[in-house]
Amino acid sequence: MKSIDNRVTRLFGIKYPIISGGMVWCSGAKLAAAVSNAGGLGLIGAGSLKADLLREHIIKCRELTKEPFGVNVPLMSPYSKEQMDVIIEEKVPIVFTSAGNPQLWTETLHQHGIKVAHVVSSSKFALKAQQAGVDAVVAEGFEAGGHNGREETTTMVLVPAVKKVLDIPLIAAGGIATGAAMLASFALGAEGVQVGSRFAVSVESSASQEFKELCTRLNEGDTMLALKKISPTRLIKNKFFEQVDAAEQAGASKEELQEILGRGKAQQGIFLGDIENGELEIGQVCSLFREIPTAKEIVDNMISEFEEGLKGLEGLK
Repeated sequence: MKSIDNRVTRLFGIKYPIISGGMVWCSGAKLAAAVSNAGGLGLIGAGSLKADLLREHIIKCRELTKEPFGVNVPLMSPYSKEQMDVIIEEKVPIVFTSAGNPQLWTETLHQHGIKVAHVVSSSKFALKAQQAGVDAVVAEGFEAGGHNGREETTTMVLVPAVKKVLDIPLIAAGGIATGAAMLASFALGAEGVQVGSRFAVSVESSASQEFKELCTRLNEGDTMLALKKISPTRLIKNKFFEQVDAAEQAGASKEELQEILGRGKAQQGIFLGDIENGELEIGQVCSLFREIPTAKEIVDNMISEFEEGLKGLEGLK
């Protein structure tokens, strides 16, 4: 399979413009390295990692791959300052930021030679990210798993809207797990894709086997957006979701929802495998999953399908 030469692959020094999501409890060093070794860009998800543990993942990732990799840092995390210090000290080449103001760290990271991409959910925030000096923008649609933007704009609508306001490279995210979806994203103006859920349900993902196997049994409609008064989050319907849904329908306050959410619910569900009582975050696209492949198989299949789809479209000229 031929490498793809565009602004995203040149920016990050990778073969294919496929980037793994920086997912809490899924995206450790093993998955990041596997994606990078397959020709994409692997990201370590720093959301739940304190500084020392993040450093361990960075060091391990370097042992597992010689290819470029990065770290995703949710700026709302209470550990973000310490995480950034570790990233700079360890000379990580690429950082994806999300859930916060990109102006906070972009200039500092650039001063240390680090490339920066920022995740947004609207064209308004995309423009602000570009003005903050980021190197690329990730436009993540409503279909995505985990924490979503409040706008509830789907990827098919969001990507072309963001493309209109950007001069820098655009990466599409949300509902992308196949080469066909990658091709559609490119048609809408993206030059790369960020893939979360498909890599969450891979061999190298650090999620529990129970969580992965559950995701291969889901159908359309088995995930819903919840916790809107706290931070909109796409969840698998289970006992925990039903508890949250009932509280929301009864008009629960932000504080009451926070009490239900408690602490460690995502770890309990995704990492420890309590698929009934834990918080299970995954995207709508999981309804397409019926197996648990390796990261390399995911990348290879996406590129193969992308190339086949491209050939098929040539007949439309």
